[in-house]
Amino acid sequence: MNGAILPDPIELVALDPARNIWRRYSITASFDLFGMIVVETRWGRIGALGQAQRHAFADRAAADRHIVATLRRRDTAHKRIGVPYRSRPNASGMV
Repeated sequence: MNGAILPDPIELVALDPARNIWRRYSITASFDLFGMIVVETRWGRIGALGQAQRHAFADRAAADRHIVATLRRRDTAHKRIGVPYRSRPNASGMV
């Protein structure tokens, strides 16, 4: 850990009211009690409970690779579902 700074939470949404598409996707990183970096991904329909997945990493580089790979998959949403994901401001108002 040693003062390591984790990336800010990422909030994405894919909206198309005409096609009834209301999707959300979020990625957060935090430390667990053993010093591992835990990357949590949550997704689902806006307003629903949705699903979550957690992965633990021993170092920041591995966690960053996982986050980049996940975001790369979200970049293909326009081809797959017809609507791109866009950044949504998080609780602090940052995009």
